[in-house]
Amino acid sequence: MKSLRHLLPSPSALIAFEAAARHSSFTRAGEELAMSQAAVSLAVRSLEENLGVRLFHRRHRHVELTEAGARFYADVSLGLGHIRKSAEELRALGSEGHVTLSASTAFASFWMLPRLAKFREELPEIDLRIQTSDRDIDIVAENIPLGIRSAPTGAFHSYEAEVLAPERIEPVASPSYVARNGMPASSEDLLHHRLIHLEEPYRPCTDWGDWFTDNGHPRPSLASGLLINDYVLVIQAVMEGQGIALGWKHLTDRLVEAGLLLRVCDRVLETEQPFQVVWPKFSTLNKPAALVRDWLLSQKTE
Repeated sequence: MKSLRHLLPSPSALIAFEAAARHSSFTRAGEELAMSQAAVSLAVRSLEENLGVRLFHRRHRHVELTEAGARFYADVSLGLGHIRKSAEELRALGSEGHVTLSASTAFASFWMLPRLAKFREELPEIDLRIQTSDRDIDIVAENIPLGIRSAPTGAFHSYEAEVLAPERIEPVASPSYVARNGMPASSEDLLHHRLIHLEEPYRPCTDWGDWFTDNGHPRPSLASGLLINDYVLVIQAVMEGQGIALGWKHLTDRLVEAGLLLRVCDRVLETEQPFQVVWPKFSTLNKPAALVRDWLLSQKTE
């Protein structure tokens, strides 16, 4: 009886065959596998010679499986699928100390970074990797265990979620700005100050118009203000004395406590879109990810 080694001398030929059968194209298979079309064709031909049977009908712009090829593809795709799944599970076991958290740049900068020393002290065995992006990515599709998202409670369908912090928003300015321009006398008086607007390109976001409307005032004009599309830069501009911006309290309270920012109005807008820790609903978190989730929630603010 021939051994598998003699029947299939090259595992890479099986991988090339599976990709070519799936795409019905040697060219597209090569693009996926970072191989040339000729290399894929050669690997498949070698496999056919070893098996003694033709696996593909070669057409002008594509290939079609023969009857034997279709039967072989069914078994090969199933076998490689099992191998891939097993390899992914083993790799996950090998990197259980790594936990990725998906969050906005603002959350990473103003909430997570000030707490990293405490995190490392309390969970020293875990390598936390914070992945920031311009928009909220699908953590299920990206195979990321944890995320921070703002939405009404109960709004997520594919995530479990627990509130980390309410969305409470108040105007803030730097001490230097207040020294030059004075403290606003009222919420309405803010309309006469230079306002810094967050022009969020992807995430739904409360803005100055919402804040003034909630306080019974007209929406401000954007013409005399400063528009910035990154909240980290908004806060940097505020600290440089460029104007007054909305401060999300869970992000700016530490800066206020440190004297870097001042609250310039006692009116606080609270929305029904709290910031929540989310994780996939239909899979179980491994132990390190569960520890990170629990640690984050232990830091929650009311």
